[in-house]
Amino acid sequence: MNPEIIKRPVNAIIFCGIISVFTGCHSTQDPYSGWPVVNGNPSGNKFSSLKQIDTSNVQQLQQAWIYHSGDVDTAAHSQIQCNPIIVHGTMYVTSPQLKLIALDAATGKQLWIYTPFDSVPGQKKSFFILNNCRGVAYWTDNSGDERIFYTAGSFLRAINAKTGKLIDSFGKNGMLDLREDLGTDARNLFVTETSAPTVYKDLVIAGTRVSEAMDAAPGHIRAYNARTGKLEWIFHTIPYPGEPGYETWEDKDAWKLTGGANNWMGLIVDQQRGIAYIPIGSASMDFYGGKRKGSDLYADCLLALDASTGKLIWHFQYIHHDTWDWDPPSTPVLLTVNQDGKSIDAVAQTTKTGFVFLFDRENGKPLFPIVETAVDTVTELIGEKIWPAQPVPQKPLPFVRQSFTEKDINPYLSPEEFADVKTRLASYHTGMFKPESKEGTVIFPGFDGGSEWGGPAVDPATAVLYINANQMAWVLKMLDVQNKPVNKENFGEAGKRLFKQNCMSCHGPDRKGSGNYPSIMDENKKYNKEEFVQFIGAGRRMMPAFPFLKPEEKEAIASFILDNKKDQTKPFIQEFSAADSFRQVPYSPSGYDKFLSKSGRPALSPPWGTLSAIDLNSGDLKWSVPLGEDDSLKAKGIPQTGVENYGGPAITAGGLLFIAAAKDGKLRAFNKRSGKLLWEAGLPAAGFATPAIYEINGKEFVVIACGGGKLNTVSADAFVAFSLPETK
Repeated sequence: MNPEIIKRPVNAIIFCGIISVFTGCHSTQDPYSGWPVVNGNPSGNKFSSLKQIDTSNVQQLQQAWIYHSGDVDTAAHSQIQCNPIIVHGTMYVTSPQLKLIALDAATGKQLWIYTPFDSVPGQKKSFFILNNCRGVAYWTDNSGDERIFYTAGSFLRAINAKTGKLIDSFGKNGMLDLREDLGTDARNLFVTETSAPTVYKDLVIAGTRVSEAMDAAPGHIRAYNARTGKLEWIFHTIPYPGEPGYETWEDKDAWKLTGGANNWMGLIVDQQRGIAYIPIGSASMDFYGGKRKGSDLYADCLLALDASTGKLIWHFQYIHHDTWDWDPPSTPVLLTVNQDGKSIDAVAQTTKTGFVFLFDRENGKPLFPIVETAVDTVTELIGEKIWPAQPVPQKPLPFVRQSFTEKDINPYLSPEEFADVKTRLASYHTGMFKPESKEGTVIFPGFDGGSEWGGPAVDPATAVLYINANQMAWVLKMLDVQNKPVNKENFGEAGKRLFKQNCMSCHGPDRKGSGNYPSIMDENKKYNKEEFVQFIGAGRRMMPAFPFLKPEEKEAIASFILDNKKDQTKPFIQEFSAADSFRQVPYSPSGYDKFLSKSGRPALSPPWGTLSAIDLNSGDLKWSVPLGEDDSLKAKGIPQTGVENYGGPAITAGGLLFIAAAKDGKLRAFNKRSGKLLWEAGLPAAGFATPAIYEINGKEFVVIACGGGKLNTVSADAFVAFSLPETK
């Protein structure tokens, strides 16, 4: 914990006035009546004070309108993860191909559309970096200047909120290249932004998504002038010499060579105090820390920064020297709790590990005890140095299971599959914070949580936190990798070696895909060599770009994946620079592989998806229910199992919790007090996103993005809004 505390007076401007001025909320009386920012309001609690729809009439909900963007890409498993914002009756959303779209929020009618790849000279649409965009930000100075800030590819854009046109006075022709201003040459590195930037006064504060391998750019936090795009401040998440935290890296050149430690999950600003709460991801590479020994500040931390200057106020590190990819997955939530008769302004963070951390906003003091707990440090991986303890909150208790033993094997497997899973489980390393291994380590909670990027909702009146979670075990093996080329290597051999170094962790050693990553067995039916080489350099959606690879390295990979026999026989010569040598590590992860039976069923017993309510005043669990259904098991009479889910809940003063998120493709409404399911409706595709709740002309709406694409679900291009039927 950093003891440095900055004292400051609370700004005189009232809370709801801030919302009105800086986010365009239509009401200065009720900060929760609109949805002008991602996650609802500047506290990020996903709470709506609307109550036209309530527990007594939610069963009457019907589709009010549906909008199709027309750019779904089923071959690329396109997705929409956007939480819409609504400002002055206009809804702003993004599409599968990251088009920015303005809709009439009452009817779903398209008002304008901005196409990002049209603004990048020479950029082919088919190779545009189609990443995920989970939302956009609105800014106005109340003089008629209204802007939408969002990122597509490597460029943060300022768009006129009324016309959909780039604002040329911002940055360079309306755009900022996020690869610049990082203190290093990142022109050939992968840098984008998946979460919405955050607006504070006349600043736009941006995090980034970067590669998770050894080619990662640094994840420094930056604030830009909302009018001009000028860089106003930068915080080094991998500290420079002389900066606090530099001493936590044993390699004193880490600040020059190591990447990651980035804010991919979004951030929140206490608009009254002027404090930005910023979760930071893991340092590169994810699963091997031999090139970054130490506790690795500020990776896996919650930072509290002065939002005006970027100066550090306090920090807390959730995972020391992370080798499990257990970085904080979502934006924190601001709330007020009551403890020992005192009202305390707090900040809460849910995690992939199933823990909830709760801190005093001003000084970072934990509001429930956190114990540094000894963990296993024995590792067979050469050069690795596991940190000897990890912080464990004593309250609330974890909202997911954290161990996988024989008694936790899926009871619905056949006897043969049960026996096979039992044998495999016995061969793996198991337990929380167990080091990675060559034999295989069970990662549970999994790489996708616990909680994920959707994050929790919090009722501001009761301080009850609502969180959906995955309960799926994964298995990771660390495979030996030949780092340097042999003297007499051809393109085929080099391509196989480079595939293992750069591609295998996602697509698996057999190229059949792993986790949410697709098979690349038949790429020669989709691409010729030139197209595939360009594809490697540009990236697409979940696949980062690999522009740092030399042309001959890309051609070697292409010869291997496309099975080009003629190219594979050509001699291959590679020269290693100092940076190339640093990027070489002795192991490669086997892939993002879920622990499944041979028929594809989860090895772990259900529930596989849950929805829980936790009282943050006391730290006690109020209720927990399965989220979603497996239709094939339901047909056999098996009780509700829950399913994997991505996206968060939204709650209302009408006593409701709305959530899609689940793989089974439904929008549901629960009684937020009891967890009882009250209503559900099928969607055009799974809604891997967070709903938004808003009111137009006295009518309350619930809208959800239906993009599908993850978990082998069908892709779509729809936004669907629901409301109560008209009364006569």
